[in-house]
Amino acid sequence: MSVLFSEGQLGALKLANRIAVSPMCQYMAKEGVANSWHTVHLGSLALSGAAVVFIEATAVEAVGRITPADLGLWNDATEAGLRNTLSAVRDVSATPLVLQLAHAGRKGSSKVPWEGGQLIPASSAQGWVTEAPSAVPQRQGEAPPVAMDPAAMLRVRGAFVSAARRAARLGIDALELHAAHGYLLHQFLSPLSNRRTDSYGGELQNRLRYPLEVLDAVREAFPSGKPVGIKISATDWMENGWDLEQSLVFADALRARGIDWISVSSGGISPLQKIQPAPGYQVPFATAIRNATGVKTIAVGLIHDAQQAETIIAAGQSDFVALARGMLYDPRWAWHAAAELSATIAAPPPYWRAPPQVHAGLFQGARFGAR
Repeated sequence: MSVLFSEGQLGALKLANRIAVSPMCQYMAKEGVANSWHTVHLGSLALSGAAVVFIEATAVEAVGRITPADLGLWNDATEAGLRNTLSAVRDVSATPLVLQLAHAGRKGSSKVPWEGGQLIPASSAQGWVTEAPSAVPQRQGEAPPVAMDPAAMLRVRGAFVSAARRAARLGIDALELHAAHGYLLHQFLSPLSNRRTDSYGGELQNRLRYPLEVLDAVREAFPSGKPVGIKISATDWMENGWDLEQSLVFADALRARGIDWISVSSGGISPLQKIQPAPGYQVPFATAIRNATGVKTIAVGLIHDAQQAETIIAAGQSDFVALARGMLYDPRWAWHAAAELSATIAAPPPYWRAPPQVHAGLFQGARFGAR
């Protein structure tokens, strides 16, 4: 029997298998508002057979966006846009939806990736002044961000809380804080971006302080029966940067606060990072955190084929696997994995005729139903 297709759980959220769809920025929103693109995109992924879909990094305030086209949840208009999208998706799928709350910090005010991704000057019509723990630019030659003072830190923490409350009103099943890939909460963690000399900088416990404060505030604002997880970069892949040893200390502090899962990625703090990607190259980080803390982990990064994913779960390397680009390339990846591993998977009745005869039992016992 396939363990990849065994039931799992994230906090109180019961999941049909161990496959998650990673949050993937689409850069298709207008003023932070979700639109038809998000409805079609998320609807497709919610019918993919994955047990849970993570909605893309969603900015908690306008200046927290990576690009002017980022999805957001900071006012009534952005809440209404997401409500329309979620309503349409839920009409056709009961797949749980997790919203990833994020703030870009110094990586904000950037062009979309297919236009180069470079910093948009604050003087431009589409640009804005970015903020960060310290006035250290992401790239050499860029305008530095403004170092956040206590009032700015309080404002941003409040924006996370407000977004969590809006997410609760939307009926989101769970939240994930984005503390990875060089964005604001990661910027507080890494000594490469955090040069503060107050109680939020310097030694490790100080650098952990603000992300933990944000987590505590979000956890208090979101319904207690619903799970909250976090995504971290386990290492900066740079000398004198954030590393696995520090991640283990952070993970232990997260465990003490009852975190429901940790999605374990890496990198993103600097374009000078030294990464040698290979299939499953980030899985050992998830394993180390899982083994050291007992917290459930989600492994990500170049997980492409079914047997690879099956081995990760069967060997206890992680509790779940999450696919991003692999799901974009093949939105029916979970179907194909189930067929390869001789497992069954749920699908809506209009799709029951899809499998070839050799996989005629793929949708045996399939369940379908909107909420």
